[in-house]
Amino acid sequence: MNCFKLNHAAGIGLMLLLAINASAQSATDSIKYDHQDLFGPITWPVTSGNTRSANGNPGEHYWQNRADYTIKATLNEAQQDTTINGEVTIAYTNNSPDQLDHLWLQLDQNLFKPDSRGADVTPYTGDRFDVKGFSLGGYHIASVSVTYKNQTYIVQPVITDARMQVRLRTPLGSKGDKISVKVNYSFSIPFYGADRMGRKKFKDGYVYEIAQWYPRMCVYDDVEGWNTLPYMGLGEFYCEYGNFDYYVTAPANMTVVGSGDLQNGAQVLSATEQTRLATARNSDKTVMIIKPEEIGKNDNATGNKTWHFKMLNSRDVSWAASKAFIWDAARVNFPSGRKGIAMSTYPVESAGNDSWGRSTEYLKYSMEIYSKKYFEYPWNSAVSVSGVALGMEYPGIIFCLSNLKNGNLWGDVTHEIGHNWFPMIVGSNERKYMWQDEGFNTFINEYATEQFNHGEYNDTAKRAQAILRQFKNSKDPLMTPPEAIGLRDYGQYYVKTALGLDMLRNVVLGPDRFDYAFNEYIKHWALKHPLPYDFFRSMNDASGEDLNWFWKSWFFTTWKIDQAVQAVDYVKNDPTQGAIITLVNKEKMAMPVDLLITQENGATETLHLPVNVWQRGGVWKFKYPSKSAIKSIVLDPNRELPDIDLKNNVWKAPAK
Repeated sequence: MNCFKLNHAAGIGLMLLLAINASAQSATDSIKYDHQDLFGPITWPVTSGNTRSANGNPGEHYWQNRADYTIKATLNEAQQDTTINGEVTIAYTNNSPDQLDHLWLQLDQNLFKPDSRGADVTPYTGDRFDVKGFSLGGYHIASVSVTYKNQTYIVQPVITDARMQVRLRTPLGSKGDKISVKVNYSFSIPFYGADRMGRKKFKDGYVYEIAQWYPRMCVYDDVEGWNTLPYMGLGEFYCEYGNFDYYVTAPANMTVVGSGDLQNGAQVLSATEQTRLATARNSDKTVMIIKPEEIGKNDNATGNKTWHFKMLNSRDVSWAASKAFIWDAARVNFPSGRKGIAMSTYPVESAGNDSWGRSTEYLKYSMEIYSKKYFEYPWNSAVSVSGVALGMEYPGIIFCLSNLKNGNLWGDVTHEIGHNWFPMIVGSNERKYMWQDEGFNTFINEYATEQFNHGEYNDTAKRAQAILRQFKNSKDPLMTPPEAIGLRDYGQYYVKTALGLDMLRNVVLGPDRFDYAFNEYIKHWALKHPLPYDFFRSMNDASGEDLNWFWKSWFFTTWKIDQAVQAVDYVKNDPTQGAIITLVNKEKMAMPVDLLITQENGATETLHLPVNVWQRGGVWKFKYPSKSAIKSIVLDPNRELPDIDLKNNVWKAPAK
């Protein structure tokens, strides 16, 4: 569908000007600014059947399909080619109004096949995802079977790059009909799995971070039907929700941690580990489960252990395994009074109070901050794993780089667990709208950093100009899909989005109105699939403000901001009778105007003018009740806007 449809008004008639000083307003726009372009009517796309409402909430007939997984996987450790052998059974529920003749599944490991689309579009110089160098990469699908209405049959799947089509003998019925799909598969674990999984060798053994480890259902939704964009590197994931019941079999000398709750601790943990874990569940201070000096105590163990985990109402699960793990944990206190647990596993190379020794502390407090501020974490546990991935998130488990320390580790932990809110709770489509998870998460990270340990790592410097430098020359707007944006430009999904939300909160709406609207969006779309347009409508509705001028300019264009003070004149040349201040909006985007006015008599005042002053043109004159000559005017005195020319933000009276 079209991103949006913009209907320009055929013309704007003359309007009565009610304000006394409005007669001085110029009707002409500045060179680049076009008020009709910015404030003209916008029609956002709508879905049929009242699945999504005009106020941005799920509609009366909203539906989404469901995928419940039972997975059994075995880690086969070998020096050169460690593999996963698995069997996944997917109980799929079709809640849509449509019959389905076929099913689509994602085969994410196929990214690492040498002839994958992701490899083909990677520059010859390489990139951070390193998808070209793994000759053993990709899934080996041994068999696929379908069970429908008590009839089971074998399917020959049609595999296209990182997707698999399962063609059904009998169409799957609509509105709650169910089908089961079983896939037997295997794959070799890449050393560097696109910065999202993989294996890394440490002194005491490999750390395996295992993700994208089972064939999983594509999303069938009310917007596009089957969402089958392939995994190509940058664009992440879009997943159905359901329950996960999974079993990981690994060498007996390894510790396994994973998404969700461990079901068989009595079978896989020692009595000492069980006792320490119980202590940690009642401690706000970090408790050691496996101490550094205890690593290697199971080296002589033979055979395998099977670890059993469950996670309910999740969109994915992941896990990690190693014989090199130190393991610690602490209690998490949720706003409702419910208790959870935060854990960390890391090799001795990551240990120390300036490094991973504080990972659990960082994780615990991040979970508590986000739960109190936005939406209570719906699961019971989370674990932070030190390994090869720079930073990656999954429900209940995060992977962070092994050599991070102090503020860098805090930033990585709070960012990756923050993703459990966006997109693990608010389940947006990362593969199409990367800003809707990365940017929202970057935004909430700011406030967690302000609060953590009295601002231990908080940077109070204004960020707008630094962020501007990162996206100023980008030719791609935020609504560009990840696989189409410039390879040097995708950082704006994080920082430009976060800056936009900062401006809405601090400059346009104010904290109270913004926070209420933002939390309403989260509440209504928790464990569901919002579009960007649902977010836009939700914020407009709950804040009581038509923000379409902002959504258009910030997300759909690369327009810039340049406010300027053009002139200061006095009524009858007498400063005591008032000053006529002329402002100009020189670029195509507009924002409210904050002015710090200093008079020669020493009086100072900060004025806030709404964005509406630019609705009829790019020049605005207004009368200021001065008592003496104006000494200086500073626009945006708190430096909250990414204004591209700061020189014209300051007006100073000419020297006498």
